[in-house]
Amino acid sequence: MVEAIPASIPHHRARWIDPQTRREIAQSELMARMAAQQVILLGETHDIAEIHRWQLQVLTCLHLLRPRMVVGFEMFPRRVQPVLDAWVAQELTTDEFIERSEWAKVWGFDPAIYLPLFYFCRQQNVPMRALNCTRSLVTRVGQLGWDAIPVEERDSVTPSAPATQAYRDYLLRLMAGVTARDASFAAPERFDRFVRAQQVWDRSFACAIADCLEGQPDDPLVVGIIGRGHLEYGHGTPYQLRDLGINRIGILLPTDNDSHDVNALSGLADGLFRLAYPEPPADRRPVAPRASA
Repeated sequence: MVEAIPASIPHHRARWIDPQTRREIAQSELMARMAAQQVILLGETHDIAEIHRWQLQVLTCLHLLRPRMVVGFEMFPRRVQPVLDAWVAQELTTDEFIERSEWAKVWGFDPAIYLPLFYFCRQQNVPMRALNCTRSLVTRVGQLGWDAIPVEERDSVTPSAPATQAYRDYLLRLMAGVTARDASFAAPERFDRFVRAQQVWDRSFACAIADCLEGQPDDPLVVGIIGRGHLEYGHGTPYQLRDLGINRIGILLPTDNDSHDVNALSGLADGLFRLAYPEPPADRRPVAPRASA
C-alpha cells in the first residue's frame, strides 16, 4: 500500500525541514551538505531582526566547516567596496562604517539589526563583498531594456538570462498586494518592466558572487545575504548563477509557519528553519524587492 502524503506537515520551532523530502533534517547533516557547495544563499525579510540572528548562527556553523569564506551583502552597492574592505581591516569605527557605506541612503533599514553580521566578518577577518548595483541601472533597464544601456554604464553587470514563465508567475504572486491595489500593475507592458528591473538585481548579485569565486585557488565558500524574493524556488539569483556556470548552490530560508502546504514546499529551498517572529511594527514597510542608490 502506498503511504498517503498529507496535505500539510507540521514544523516545530528551532527545527530544519528539507523541503524535498518534507521531513526534519538534523542541523549537523544539513550544514555538512551546505559546506560542500560553492555558494550558500541565506534569504531574509529585511526588517526582521530575528532573521538576521538566524543568519549569524548559520554563518557561524558554516564558518566552522569552511573557514575560507566570503560574505556578500545585497545591502551595499559596488561603489562602497573599499569601505567594506576598510571595515574588515579594522580601519573604521562603527559610526564611520555606517556613514561611509551610505547606509541611510542606499538601504535605510535599522543598521542595528545587521551589525552582528558585520561584526562577525570583522572579528573573524571574513571578507565582505558588495553585491548590488546602482538604482539608476535598475530603473533604466526596467524602462528601456538591456540593449539600450552602454556596456560601460552597466556597473559590471551582464545581461540577465531571460525570465522563465515560472519566475514571472512567482513574481506576480509575490506582488499580489500591489496588484490588488492597482490592477494595472499586471498589464503586460508594465509587468514586463517590473520583471526586467527585478532581474537586474538578480543578475547583479550573481555576477558579484561569481567574481568572488573567479580565479580563487583556495575555493572559498561564498555566502550571500539576500532578500528571499530573489531566491525562492531557485528563481532569481540562483537561476542567474547557473547561467554563469555556477551549479553547486544551497538555498536556506527562515519561516515562522508552524505548518506547510506540501505542494508549496517542493523546490522552495534546500533547508527551511522555523523561527518565532515578533509582532511586526505598525509602520512596517511592505516586503518588496529593494534597490540601492
